[in-house]
Amino acid sequence: MFLSLLFSFVMSIVVAAAPGRSPMVVFDPEIPVQGHLFTIRVEASQGPSLASLSGTTGGEELHFVSVSAGVFESLAPVPIGTSDAVEVSIRVRYSDGTEETLAHKVPVQTGSYEHERLTVAPRLGGPLRDADAVRLSRDQAKAAEVARRAHDTPRLWSGSPVLPRAARVTSEFGTGRVYNGQVSGRHMGLDLNGDAGDTIVAPARGVVALVDEFLLAGNIVYLVHGGGLLSGYFHLSEQLVAVGDTVEAGTPIGRVGATGRVTGPHLHWVVRYGTTSVDPRSLMTIRPTQPER
Repeated sequence: MFLSLLFSFVMSIVVAAAPGRSPMVVFDPEIPVQGHLFTIRVEASQGPSLASLSGTTGGEELHFVSVSAGVFESLAPVPIGTSDAVEVSIRVRYSDGTEETLAHKVPVQTGSYEHERLTVAPRLGGPLRDADAVRLSRDQAKAAEVARRAHDTPRLWSGSPVLPRAARVTSEFGTGRVYNGQVSGRHMGLDLNGDAGDTIVAPARGVVALVDEFLLAGNIVYLVHGGGLLSGYFHLSEQLVAVGDTVEAGTPIGRVGATGRVTGPHLHWVVRYGTTSVDPRSLMTIRPTQPER
């Protein structure tokens, strides 16, 4: 019994890996932007091979996949409120059973976010009535469940994403919103121009997690792409998929509309890593490596 306890104590000390064998960690881009996605790549050095990796960034769980021998990769978000640097913590487990925690502070570029003024229906332009507040809370709970599923689902996609619509941007991600003269937070998606009925396609492989009608977002479709990544499509006139469908990049999923809190027909495109909203265009700059099979 004593020897067993002593062995456990000694092994608990060998949590930090031996000096000189820590893996190399690369961030792409090296200095990510507020409200953007970036990639973390971990590559084994000398000593025991990497068995598994886990970690957190910006309050979200990381999901590493093996992309080649000794190389692991995960997407990561920079929350829009990050000022100087985002903290990255990576837990490395080696093939010999030892573990090591790697801590990094990744410098962050400041994004350029402005304000815009919009006029919408009075009911949706100020403080919500009790029934609407309850409905909004219910909508938010459903979206949070999609975020949980994105973390629980292995990464489904690889290759270069495609735009859901090749259209002009009518409202930028991160813009401060003033509805009917009252400040109402930020615009946490990207608005793409379109006429009612124009087709919207999936940007990458994923599973349809939610098809619904929300108070503010109108008719919506949420896709889970796995490994923490999800996307949403708001104000649709028509949804072309059902919950549980698997879609590929370029699969039609809905049509442009003007449902919910809008000033006219357009696509409001949301990309999130877990519950952290990021600029959807940063997804287009990610070039993930095909995971090993």
